[in-house]
Amino acid sequence: MPPRATPTERQKRLGAELRKMRLAAEVTTEYAAGLLGLDRTKISNIEAGVRAITPDRLRTLACNYDCRDERYVDALAAMAGDRTRGWWDVYRGQLPAGLLDIAELEWHAKKVRAGVAMHVPGLLQTDAYARTLFAAALPPLSPMEVELRVALRMQRQQVLHREDPITYVGYVHEAALRVEFGGLKVMRAQFEYLCDLSEQENIDVRVIPFNAGAFPGAGQAVIYAEAPVPQLDTVELDSAHGPEFLHGQSQLDKYRSHLNWMETASLSSADSRDFIRRIATDL
Repeated sequence: MPPRATPTERQKRLGAELRKMRLAAEVTTEYAAGLLGLDRTKISNIEAGVRAITPDRLRTLACNYDCRDERYVDALAAMAGDRTRGWWDVYRGQLPAGLLDIAELEWHAKKVRAGVAMHVPGLLQTDAYARTLFAAALPPLSPMEVELRVALRMQRQQVLHREDPITYVGYVHEAALRVEFGGLKVMRAQFEYLCDLSEQENIDVRVIPFNAGAFPGAGQAVIYAEAPVPQLDTVELDSAHGPEFLHGQSQLDKYRSHLNWMETASLSSADSRDFIRRIATDL
């Protein structure tokens, strides 16, 4: 298989897991290359996500690395065997790769938990609300770039409504509900949309009120995507320079704790809906 010029975050993650497995077994790239009958540099490329690996070859490595976690190996083999192009690929070359990596992460997740302090989580936004956020970017985006980002964000929401939807929990701080992005009309429509979504069985919208006091993370926007096995969970953090993806065990533990705090501090689903409706009435 020809090498990839720009591997996706998911492809790089698969390679990173193979490297972690090899290092845990304390074997060299030369040993791994000999198992597959490949040049040593190709093993390095596989572990960097630059070169693909078949599920059978992945299982050969896992067996010889003495990895006995069958669910973990099955999940990795499923990643290796997935060669279909995602719907987000139509935006490749038009939008930053990191934005497409978020769409791919959500698409393959089983459950997503998102915590945001200053705006409504992306999967819960209306197009008008999202357009307001993107229009406020620095440096300013062109109208076409804004619309491309809005279109991608709206299409990302299909994971909530497809035949096998993900389970989604969105923690929204009261501060995000008080900032009038786009004006009163946009905010009222956004509040109505939030309440409607929260009625879906797979979607839980939880408000963290001001009186919950101090909170961890300094208001950082966090997405925690749960994979088929916990070892493949991923955290995505927003930044002014683009998304950052984390999957170290201590990092996963930290942000699970972060979101667990939000769970404890937030209102119930029903009380959150009532809270949002009260704010909408006051506008």
